[in-house]
Amino acid sequence: MIKSSTVRHETESGDQKPHEISIVVPVYQGERTLAALMAEIAPLTSVQVSPAGYPWVVKETLLVFDNGPDDSAAVIRDLTVEHPFVRAVWLSKNSGQHAATLAGMASAGSEWIVTLDEDGQHDPADIPVLLDTALTEQASVVYAKPVNPPPHGWLRNTASVGAKIVLSRLAGGGNASSFQSFRLILGSVARSVAAYSGSGVYLDIAMSWIAGKVSTAPVTLRAEGDRPSGYSARRLFGHFWRMVLTSGTRGLRIVSFLGVLFAVVGIFVAVYILLARLTTSTVPDGWASTIVVVLLGTGAILFSLGVIAEYIGINVNMAMGKPPYLITTDPALGPLGRAHRAVATESLGHVRLPE
Repeated sequence: MIKSSTVRHETESGDQKPHEISIVVPVYQGERTLAALMAEIAPLTSVQVSPAGYPWVVKETLLVFDNGPDDSAAVIRDLTVEHPFVRAVWLSKNSGQHAATLAGMASAGSEWIVTLDEDGQHDPADIPVLLDTALTEQASVVYAKPVNPPPHGWLRNTASVGAKIVLSRLAGGGNASSFQSFRLILGSVARSVAAYSGSGVYLDIAMSWIAGKVSTAPVTLRAEGDRPSGYSARRLFGHFWRMVLTSGTRGLRIVSFLGVLFAVVGIFVAVYILLARLTTSTVPDGWASTIVVVLLGTGAILFSLGVIAEYIGINVNMAMGKPPYLITTDPALGPLGRAHRAVATESLGHVRLPE
């Protein structure tokens, strides 16, 4: 765990504005873990300096109540009274982790947004590691990359890795292998995604549509808090299937490819059977025409379905709200352009920028 010091940041012309961060926490079963998490975040609401020398501060933490089965609502109300930096976002019904995260991002006002889980496995002290990566590599999205296995069973961890590989290689999921719920996002990107994402869209897929450079930063996951997991095998499979369906039209194109493959195999089989019929009498009567018709017919049907699926895919992308472009501001005028490192002066108790 990397700690950063609390400092005051100055320049020759006055105070240098630190990078402001909003933390979004979707809450489903946080009754036992939220208080400890907010206690960890509280010191970060004073200006800090990251290991690479960038000043930053947590301006707000949004707890998005997703109508879980425990008494998280009462805990959230108490925390908003106890901590001035805590804001509550109330959803009308249980909408799922990604929808709750989108609601929090839409309500956040800082130039950077960090999303993390309620169960305590994500250490808020690792936020400056993500920020350093974003500013050093000029990335608009940075995912935490665990250096240790997630605190789940081996079966779930293996299934998660396999699902991300399938999504990246076969379904066109792009950076699916890097997807994590602990992430740092440029505020303008996060709020734009929250604005255009349609119902059922997988959050990280939607971000990949408009995000510039996407990077990762190493972190160590902690054990989950004393609370049961909210994900059953059925919900985890539904999570994966939603990633596949919203990752693009590559899955639809596979149908067209299979159709062409069946048709080509049918032609080769027809040629083989014709040659076998002319040279030998080992081909059973009726079998040749049946297999050729089946292969060619199946190929034609699958190819036709693939073409139809392409048209459906275009409409699906429109229904999900996938934008053809996103107008943004000059990056040099935003937080990515403010990559000024601070130099700590311990004896003076403040930070100054190098001349």
